[in-house]
Amino acid sequence: MARELRTVVEDLHFSECPRWHDDRLYFSDFYLQQVLSVAYDGSDLRREAEVPGQPSGLGWLPDGRLLIVSQHDTRLLRRETDGSLVTHADLADFVTGDPNDMVVDSEGRAWLGNFGFDLMGGAELSTATLTRVDPDGTTATVAEDLHFPNGSVILDGTLIVDETFGNRTTAFDIAEDGTLTNRRVWAEFGAVPTATDVGEAIAQLDVAPDGCCIDAEGLMWIADADGERAIRVREGGEIVDQVDTGTGTYACMLGGPDGRTLFLCCAPDFLAHNRRAAKEGRILATEVEVAHGGLP
Repeated sequence: MARELRTVVEDLHFSECPRWHDDRLYFSDFYLQQVLSVAYDGSDLRREAEVPGQPSGLGWLPDGRLLIVSQHDTRLLRRETDGSLVTHADLADFVTGDPNDMVVDSEGRAWLGNFGFDLMGGAELSTATLTRVDPDGTTATVAEDLHFPNGSVILDGTLIVDETFGNRTTAFDIAEDGTLTNRRVWAEFGAVPTATDVGEAIAQLDVAPDGCCIDAEGLMWIADADGERAIRVREGGEIVDQVDTGTGTYACMLGGPDGRTLFLCCAPDFLAHNRRAAKEGRILATEVEVAHGGLP
């Protein structure tokens, strides 16, 4: 169904990883190298942190301290109560490409994906691992052979991870000790691409699942990075609703006063040299019927 879209924030380079927290929308701008937050109506834009290593995934520890993925120096940062940033975990030995999106569970464990290869440098596609960082900074590889593990959600002890170059999302049960079991495809949109060239692989995708969130009925809203839309998906892969944006759409988040506002991170493309050189990114919003559920 067609929905009215409003602009929440404009003149951004490339926004990612939107999170609704303490009645504000938090997000990263890759090439501004800042974490920002804004009120529901787009007013009161605040700088929350400067991250020279390029901020990405966001989440909060149970005590309220903010965690920030710093991509280019492969670290997970922690913002202390005085606003200073410290290293929460060094990810260098656990990733083969830039660490990216992240979800933090109710115990403060962070679950991170990574590119797996040099996306912006034109390298061939390669699979990647999923990393868990415990509240004390202890780090472990918890899954392998994922096709660009990206946006993730947690609901009822299940971790669901978008595989952007896999045409699917994959689910795991989270064991009490933080290991992942019962790996399965949660939603399949098409076959896994056979091409190793990024451009050719994109052409083989039916959906390029990127940033995501989950609603109170257990359906996921997923940004389709190659489809200029966000889709609402039932387990199994049925697309039951979508929001067309007319531009690249790379992440989404449910929030707002009643949890029914869908925020959308949009830009003309994801290419670093284009996005760094221009402020053409926007965060859009529209209202949907079912409120936010799960994490983030």
